[in-house]
Amino acid sequence: MAVSVKDVALHAGVSVGTVSNVLNRPDKVAAATVQRVQTSIAALGFVRNDAARQLRAGRSRAIGLVVLDLRNPFFTDMARGAEERAAADGLSVLVAGSDEQPGRESAHLDLFEQQRVLGLLVTPTGDATERLARLRDNGIAAVLVDRTSDDPQLSSVAVDDVEGGRVAAAHLLSLGHRRLAFAGGPLTLRQVGDRYRGASEAVAAADASLEHLPTDALTVEAGRAVGRAILDRPHDQRPRGVFAANDLVALGILQSLVMTGDARVPGDIALVGYDDIDFASAAVVPLTSVRQPAALIGATAVELLLAMHAGAPAEQVEFQPELVARASTLGP
Repeated sequence: MAVSVKDVALHAGVSVGTVSNVLNRPDKVAAATVQRVQTSIAALGFVRNDAARQLRAGRSRAIGLVVLDLRNPFFTDMARGAEERAAADGLSVLVAGSDEQPGRESAHLDLFEQQRVLGLLVTPTGDATERLARLRDNGIAAVLVDRTSDDPQLSSVAVDDVEGGRVAAAHLLSLGHRRLAFAGGPLTLRQVGDRYRGASEAVAAADASLEHLPTDALTVEAGRAVGRAILDRPHDQRPRGVFAANDLVALGILQSLVMTGDARVPGDIALVGYDDIDFASAAVVPLTSVRQPAALIGATAVELLLAMHAGAPAEQVEFQPELVARASTLGP
């Protein structure tokens, strides 16, 4: 049977209220009494019931974070940044992945709402404005992460993905490549659509073409399939430069090209990824990538959430992307 606060009070010879003060407001209790209660807690093996305490307070000390794909190191780096900032205020971060499935995302949001989290950080699969507005009306603030917001009442933190796509395509164009391809999808994911739009704008301003090589997910496996499809084409019909929607897709493409030996990178096909995850620089051909400051995005999202919780107005923060050029476009 679990040890209760009453058991601790009886063992220490104090009131239940005194034990509660020792647990929650020890500065209001004499040092000798604090020591006596702590000795009893240790002797009895008492574990406080934080769930009950949170229900009485109306909110937990946890923040919910829902991301698109927990397999993507970009999102784990972002979560780490959020956790480090939250820990500075004595908060924890509960992380869930939607696997780019709206139904799964909705289920996670329902669960976090039931758990009365302090707030939510969300990388949505689609337009979540209406759902997050309902959460706000129920007293749960939310911040869009890795996504900009058109709602002035909703905080967001992201990188300018249109500019990121433009930078990636401009880099390939600057190297003299005119037959380009964008690999990734679905385009209904805001980040993917924005990166494609930026690349399209850069190509439209040059004497070049941009083909879309769609994928149904942003994974290494999807990238391998794109790589195989490219290799199935005659040499003169292959794109000369490929911009992938994220590093995982780019690494899958790179693996297909390198394993067959039928296309040199960058001799035959130059390749650019997006996110600049750790694996990008460690690839067999180090990958040129558009860098997003993942940990900073997570930490900033927590900052915005805490500011909203304290009554500050919503704020939209947008970082600028940075191209990190490596051997997959420049050669050894």
